[in-house]
Amino acid sequence: MLLIDVGNTRIKWASAPLPSTEAQAPGVWLESGSAAHSELMELGARWSRLAVSRVLVSNVAGAQLHERLQAVLEASVGAQAPVNWFASPLQLGALRNGYRQPAQLGCDRFAAALGAQRLFPQQALIVATCGTATTIDAVSADGLFAGGMILPGLGLMATSLARSTAQLPHIREHVEVTALFADNTDDAIISGCINAQVGAIERAVAMQARQYPDGKIRCIVAGGSAALIAPYLSIEHETVDNLVLIGLQTAATHLSTQLC
Repeated sequence: MLLIDVGNTRIKWASAPLPSTEAQAPGVWLESGSAAHSELMELGARWSRLAVSRVLVSNVAGAQLHERLQAVLEASVGAQAPVNWFASPLQLGALRNGYRQPAQLGCDRFAAALGAQRLFPQQALIVATCGTATTIDAVSADGLFAGGMILPGLGLMATSLARSTAQLPHIREHVEVTALFADNTDDAIISGCINAQVGAIERAVAMQARQYPDGKIRCIVAGGSAALIAPYLSIEHETVDNLVLIGLQTAATHLSTQLC
């Protein structure tokens, strides 16, 4: 099967064995890759060389990209592999959707929580996905997706600050924090943006820990900016690559022909 995670800036994908009655190790791919939206046609050419009989997609990049991707998939994998578009259900496997309006929960957030739960079952979780936006979600030990928070991602935060304030420079490649209280403007922006991300994650873990007598919360950090943010966390955490794809892989084991 072909699993596709369409984010706001990039498309991540992986091919994996079809679900079976035997337990499959999460995140073990036959092939995988990542590309910008502009490289969609090149992805189609690569997918056409795969023996695909099932496709599951998480898309948060909007209707236009949905249509483009649908056309590319029809051309590359053909009618023998129906395309299923993942959406957040009321419940899937051991994960229950606690959103006030469950269908409004971003499919990538539900998939990431599902993947985290697959990796760390029956544990209280904070799932921080650091991409164009940073989402920080709470999952209880008994499987309730309780809700979360959304804030601008690291790059978006720095870029919007520079664009909105004429005297502040643009920060692009340099993202190393050398001091909490910087003595120059570039480093001050970097420190502010990094610590805003870190502070939100650590506060979420602290608040979630109050719900549990032993205070044990597993913090999972994923997404394209995870490697930039995670080193500055002062709490225990796990960094996981392709968490949404792991969630889609997990979803496929629970879903047969009827997919959201």
